[in-house]
Amino acid sequence: MRALNRKLLRDLWRLRGQVLAIALVIASGVAVLVMSLTALEALQGTAEAYYERYRFAQVFASVKRAPERLASRIAALPGVQAVETRIVELAILDIEGFAEPVIGILASIPERGEPQLNRLALRQGRFVAPGRPDEVVISESFSEGHGLGPGDHLHAIMNGHKRRLDVVGVALSPEYVYSIGPGALMPDDQRFGVLWMGEEALAAAYDLDGAFNDVALSLLRGAASEDVIDRLDLLLARYGGIGAFDRKDQVSNWFVMNELDQLKNLATILPTIFLSVAAFLTNMVLNRLIAIERSEIGLVKAFGYSSLEIGWHYMKLVMAIAGLGIVIGWSLGSWLGNFLTETLAEQYRFPFIYYRPGPAAYAIAALVSLGAALLGTWGAVRRAVALPPAEAMQPPAPPLYRRTRMGALAARLDQPTRMIFRQILRWPLRSAMTSLGVALAIAVLIISLHWLDSITHMVQVYFFDAQHQDVTVALVEPQSSVVTREFARLPGVLAVEPGRQLSVRFRSGQREKRESISGLPRDAWMQPAYDAGGEAVAIPPEGLVLSKKLAEILAVGRGDSVTVEVLEGRRPVREVPVAGVVETYIGTAAYMSLEAANRMMRERPSVDLLHLLVDPRQQAALFAELKELPEVSAVMLRRATVDKFYETMARIMYIFITFYIVFACTLAVGVAYNSARIALSERGRELATLRVLGMSRLEISYILLGEVAILVFIGLPLGCLCGAGLAWLVTDLFETDLYRVPLVIEPSTFGYSILIAVAATVVSAALVRRRVDRLDLIAVLKTRE
Repeated sequence: MRALNRKLLRDLWRLRGQVLAIALVIASGVAVLVMSLTALEALQGTAEAYYERYRFAQVFASVKRAPERLASRIAALPGVQAVETRIVELAILDIEGFAEPVIGILASIPERGEPQLNRLALRQGRFVAPGRPDEVVISESFSEGHGLGPGDHLHAIMNGHKRRLDVVGVALSPEYVYSIGPGALMPDDQRFGVLWMGEEALAAAYDLDGAFNDVALSLLRGAASEDVIDRLDLLLARYGGIGAFDRKDQVSNWFVMNELDQLKNLATILPTIFLSVAAFLTNMVLNRLIAIERSEIGLVKAFGYSSLEIGWHYMKLVMAIAGLGIVIGWSLGSWLGNFLTETLAEQYRFPFIYYRPGPAAYAIAALVSLGAALLGTWGAVRRAVALPPAEAMQPPAPPLYRRTRMGALAARLDQPTRMIFRQILRWPLRSAMTSLGVALAIAVLIISLHWLDSITHMVQVYFFDAQHQDVTVALVEPQSSVVTREFARLPGVLAVEPGRQLSVRFRSGQREKRESISGLPRDAWMQPAYDAGGEAVAIPPEGLVLSKKLAEILAVGRGDSVTVEVLEGRRPVREVPVAGVVETYIGTAAYMSLEAANRMMRERPSVDLLHLLVDPRQQAALFAELKELPEVSAVMLRRATVDKFYETMARIMYIFITFYIVFACTLAVGVAYNSARIALSERGRELATLRVLGMSRLEISYILLGEVAILVFIGLPLGCLCGAGLAWLVTDLFETDLYRVPLVIEPSTFGYSILIAVAATVVSAALVRRRVDRLDLIAVLKTRE
């Protein structure tokens, strides 16, 4: 082994504490990067394989009623590869032992053979058999939510008739990877389920023999979905079509793709922070090592080693530290990636998980982290190789001191405290970087903990400030406003507020967006148009009130007009002025007065949505009554929606928060430990001299660790500012059409972040304090200056 290689191994062993601390910081960045990239790769690969294997459709459309013969004309459209016509209906389900009404989607499948598109992955039992009209296959999430399986049964209100349905199988579908009910924000396995029924049986139940009300298409490679959608809409218009849409707008797929986009954002922000701090720490250690070994550098150059060999020696030291961090990060990131994939797979129902991470994620993580470490230490290495032998073997020039205002203020302090401030002022850049490293650790904690504050605020505004109903009932068809009085007479109903939902397509210039308009009474109070700023907005007699996000998508503002194409009923097309814009956190809502909505539809006063205020003591009686009403298509409970929202979000958020707290503590320990260790190595002779002169171990520890304490103290407010800024950046990057998470950081979040970071630095200081206690005074005093 060459002499320089033996020296490299000795340096690594001598600096093992600092090497490990830096390696763990690098490992944290690598782990987050590998976790994000491998989970992203796994979910993308799983979704693509699932969609392809089970032939997930690319275009979807619903109609009122269309003859089966229309399928051949749809198949003849340019770009269409396959057509699957079917029947899809909403129904109220009655589950034994579960008091609340359950929303069910009934979808038809062939009694013989498999559907061409959106095929089912059978998990238990079998498919429906010919001649057995009461058999159904249920979704796996619904099966687990109620403990149902083959051999069990349930009841459903189908077209006004209550029927017993026998469960013969449990399945998954690419159409319901994210199984979410009408009006819901999160999957609720107890209150929403998908049931697949024989096509002939479902057609007979809903008087759709020889007809369909839903169609799915697959396209030829290279076909433009926009062109197919336009032609399909023209074909279905006379049959009550409500507008075809692309796979990217299909609810389940939209949620899956949105999760992938968030993982991409996750793979950029945190690794950048960790690897930047790792570069600074490596540079700090290497600068100190080169300063200590100044004379040795000159000596080996005098013996004939070239500048290139010396530079390569120190580069190998950096690469060894980074390599250790990369290996640890690879292992940790692989485990975290697998854990994250399995956690998300529980929420997104896949029949299999394709977690086989390729080399790309590991290569990217290794190259980025190694590049950051080398880039951060390049200046130190360049200074080492630039030293001429004769100059290198001389002691370095003593630092220049001059009187400053800070020095004058420090003169009023006791001697040990003056020594602390003198050391900080002697190395201002290194001191600033140490404070910045601690600040970034606090910032990472704030980024993770602030989600709890933001989500809590969002839930409070959306579910409690903007909504006051207990139950929302959706009707099968729009009915006369007289139905409001009928529901007011149901058991436990204290008040009723009507509403209407219109499926529309907004157009403004070249921009368009498919949405729904909520028709509200002018005096709506149960579910008004509510601005997130904290007030309900009055609905004007004419015109629209748009959410800020929808207004941005359409590039319109107050006073502009938008084209509203209604996708149901007589399908009117109107130019409607924008009367107001409100900030909302969830969805891209649009509001209109109920009277104006009915006038636009050219219909008598009609409603299809009823908000109920309910006496909690009579909820059970109300639910029993709602289960028997044939005109009800869905029942939504505000309290259940909130509980499910918290349950789903909390499970995922607490996992991520735990990860980030561990990573942030690693960051704080790495910065504080290296700062204290470098100070100890620089000032070992000075501290030993002070001990010999009579100072106690406590005083020596105060001089050494007091510097770290002051730098940490400076980093606390800086960390709060950095955390607030990065939290704003993260919330902005994670904004989608469905969610706009507000930037809310409670004072307690700053407090907890500071406490965790301080605790981590106290641990690292305690480790260095042990070294001070074991300082060999004779050996240190023998060390040559």
